[in-house]
Amino acid sequence: MSSPPPGSARFAHAPAVGWRERLFRIVFEADTRAGRVFDYSLIVTILLSVAVVMADSVEALRGRFGSAFNLLEWLFTAIFTAEYLLRLLCVRHPWRYALSFFGLVDLLALLPTYLALFVPELHLLIDVRVLRLLRVFRVFKLAAYVNEYQMLAEALVATRRKILIFMSVVLMIVLVAGTVMYLVEGAENGYSSIPTSMYWAITTMTTVGFGDITPKTDLGRFIASAMMLLGWGTLAVPTGIVTSEMAQKRRQAPPAPSTRSCPECLSEGHLVAARFCHHCGAALPAAS
Repeated sequence: MSSPPPGSARFAHAPAVGWRERLFRIVFEADTRAGRVFDYSLIVTILLSVAVVMADSVEALRGRFGSAFNLLEWLFTAIFTAEYLLRLLCVRHPWRYALSFFGLVDLLALLPTYLALFVPELHLLIDVRVLRLLRVFRVFKLAAYVNEYQMLAEALVATRRKILIFMSVVLMIVLVAGTVMYLVEGAENGYSSIPTSMYWAITTMTTVGFGDITPKTDLGRFIASAMMLLGWGTLAVPTGIVTSEMAQKRRQAPPAPSTRSCPECLSEGHLVAARFCHHCGAALPAAS
């Protein structure tokens, strides 16, 4: 692959030319076969590592397979360390990636194992390894998921005012119901204060019903029954708001974006025909 002239836009913004550019497309994108294989392999490794962490927390399994769990943990840590270094190597601004959200998640998934090795007193931090599960969401940048994720995010943003109003109404109902139950039942039945009664109203309205506070009077039971029935209808409201917005977004959906990543800001979801980043305006490498 020949290098572009020094004054070209691609030379200024691409992570590198040659093998580093190809590595960037494999590690940060999923539009090529190699990129998809890399992502699927990483997903399997993450899930296996989380399964080992969960199994290691079981006393009987740790006593029987502790050595195997330690060996597997170091194997996974070595794999994730190599992957983290590859990401730093193939981007033009390593610190920008290292200080990004997923860059910090990647680092936090590695640190506990190394810290427990050099500072045994910090072995309790090793359970932070379950943060590796968050990395699955970053790996799920495959084209089949990008459009659905963006549609859900846009629907939540578009309905934020409706949901805020709905939550305000629910809080007012909880406040009124908690105050009424405080007056009806009183401290002798466990409703010792309005905040405590509001706690009961929340658990009742959400149909959780812990049972630690229950009404004893007939009027209190009638109010509780009304709260339970109201709760069933209340739970369906935000779902209907969001799904209605998603249906509208689906009808107006633009062409599905690819998983092309910007070498400058690492944002994803650019259209296949896009030439510049929709976030920072940097020139994108040519699509494969």
